[in-house]
Amino acid sequence: MSNIYFTEEHELFRKSFKGFLQKEVVPHIEKWEKTGEIDRFIWEKFGEMGYFGLNQPEEFGGMNLDLYYTVIFLEELQKINSGGFAAAMWAHAYLAMTHLKFEGDRTVKEKYLAPSIEGKKIGCLCVTEPFGGSDVAGMRSTAVKKGDHYILNGSKTFITNGVYSDYLVVAAKTNPEKGNKGMSIFVVDRDTPGISASKLDKLGWRASDTAELAFDDVKIPAENLMGEENKGFSYIMQHFAMERLIMGINAHARAQYALDYSIEYMGERTAFGKSIDQFQALRHKVADMAAEVEMCREFNYSVTRRMDAGEYVVKEASMSKLLSTKMADEVIYNCLQFLGGYGYMEDYPLARMYRDSRLGPIGGGTSEILREIIAKMVIDKKEYKAPAK
Repeated sequence: MSNIYFTEEHELFRKSFKGFLQKEVVPHIEKWEKTGEIDRFIWEKFGEMGYFGLNQPEEFGGMNLDLYYTVIFLEELQKINSGGFAAAMWAHAYLAMTHLKFEGDRTVKEKYLAPSIEGKKIGCLCVTEPFGGSDVAGMRSTAVKKGDHYILNGSKTFITNGVYSDYLVVAAKTNPEKGNKGMSIFVVDRDTPGISASKLDKLGWRASDTAELAFDDVKIPAENLMGEENKGFSYIMQHFAMERLIMGINAHARAQYALDYSIEYMGERTAFGKSIDQFQALRHKVADMAAEVEMCREFNYSVTRRMDAGEYVVKEASMSKLLSTKMADEVIYNCLQFLGGYGYMEDYPLARMYRDSRLGPIGGGTSEILREIIAKMVIDKKEYKAPAK
């Protein structure tokens, strides 16, 4: 189906990726949900198919495609009903690898980005701290330069891929006296002495490994600094729009999946002599939800187009995440209700979807923080400008 956003080539990619997920991923999802560890072979299969290189430079093995391929990648991952698996994939491809792409020098790209595109190395992004949350400027981790190395100390938490990744993209203060103007970004090998990881036990996203990390006098070579020293905060802020739009797209996709499943169920479930999709109260609820999903999807596609054109869409991406994740929570809540007692059973998909979806308004900037960012732009007329490159 072609429309104003997706070409025939996009739809062929969707069909191919959907088939890949059904064949290579779905048979293993239940195991990964139980163990909380995704087998390494699937990362390399994603790499072989080019899925980690959709928006990456061709020079390092990527395909340099437009962002609508990324939209398809995200949407189809939501349809296999494992928020944890999806998160592991996009956190690698669009959190860790984004910093390698934009801040890494040629040596870093050759050593880390190229094998990440191939699926031979897995990355994680380490920004959030136990006492910081959305307050990135309040970061306490430090990286003090000593000769040709930096010495990293501190901790991070809620890090997706934080246990089993091969490298970590870490933010730390190299000049604490300067506050957020004294923060830098490093790439650190997992086996560097002084790094320890503890797996966190989560309500949802159970297939992904989420970690609390501790850094105790971790010695980082100076060449592992990415970008300029003390410019890390601006790099993080620059990429937040992408992360928030990703979470908005994830939200409309999982809401659509829940709605589609529920409509099919309602057509088969009978009560009082007719299928429950014929009861007006339920029909009108479906109509409301379908309208909300469509509105969020169309907005997210439009923001994607602007981002792909190079616009700095921090306000729009914040709105995307705020409204889409709220909508998805409400839609999935109601869809679970449509299934009655079966919705509460783990044998049906809504129970997991309900747990997985709840992270949407929390991760990547809480809804409360996003409202304040939007309020500053709408009420106080604050302008967020893209950092100078």
